[in-house]
Amino acid sequence: MEQTNKIIEPDNTAVRTALWRALHLQVDAKPPILEDKIGLQLVAPPDDWQQRPNMKFTKRLRAAIVARARFIEDLIVEQSRQGITQYILLGAGLDSFAQRRPDIASKLQVYEIDQPATLAWKQQRLIELGFSIPDYLHFVPVNFETSSWWNKLVKAGFNLDKPAVVACTGVTLYLTKEAIMATLHQLATLAPGSKLAITFYLPIDLLDEVDKPIHEIGEKGAREAGTPFVSFFAPHEIVALANKAGFKDIQTISTKEMKQLYFADRTDNLLPASGEVFLLAST
Repeated sequence: MEQTNKIIEPDNTAVRTALWRALHLQVDAKPPILEDKIGLQLVAPPDDWQQRPNMKFTKRLRAAIVARARFIEDLIVEQSRQGITQYILLGAGLDSFAQRRPDIASKLQVYEIDQPATLAWKQQRLIELGFSIPDYLHFVPVNFETSSWWNKLVKAGFNLDKPAVVACTGVTLYLTKEAIMATLHQLATLAPGSKLAITFYLPIDLLDEVDKPIHEIGEKGAREAGTPFVSFFAPHEIVALANKAGFKDIQTISTKEMKQLYFADRTDNLLPASGEVFLLAST
């Protein structure tokens, strides 16, 4: 029987996120908040990709995506300079930090955790595009429903005795509260000095009015795609989760703070949607 090397397509959310980062470079004013051309190379969409329904009329969502990516990148650069040498991307998708910032990534051990199909596809595309897979980049494929991402991480070489930065964006929305708590409890066992940056999604009544219609459209689309939105948290509930898990130095970063960090002097009225809140915490 003839065998095929075809790999299943990556997660739709990962593709959409990569294309939003690419669209930011092509349609928004300079300077870019984040310069990421590699995601577009990986996806290699048809010429009319900008006309997709999930690309049009989603300016505020695009702004939120690039802002959170820039925020994570600033954090890992800062923590690397302070001596942390391990970086975990939990739900890595088509993140391109290791390819775009080898000056920083090469000083770290980078662990990208995601579903097997997405990571296998990504690794194949990187090779096809001529990117090397350096020794410091570790792909950790995990079926989150049937296996332990923590055990897989350790088997990939992660050092439990050294602190790490953990980034997890766009994931908790799809998890139950019980699964989120289990993940937080596990991350709280990281070596002292570790840093966590994880996004949570606000309930619709806490969104700005301008963002409620696109939220309702997104929720309907996610439900129809079989990946329904599951968990929403107010800021005080996010802090309570982190406290219960045993973290310290707990703070939340709101959309207002993101605006001050990255959007204050822009000329194109690019502003992030109000849905996501960052939890920052330490072990």
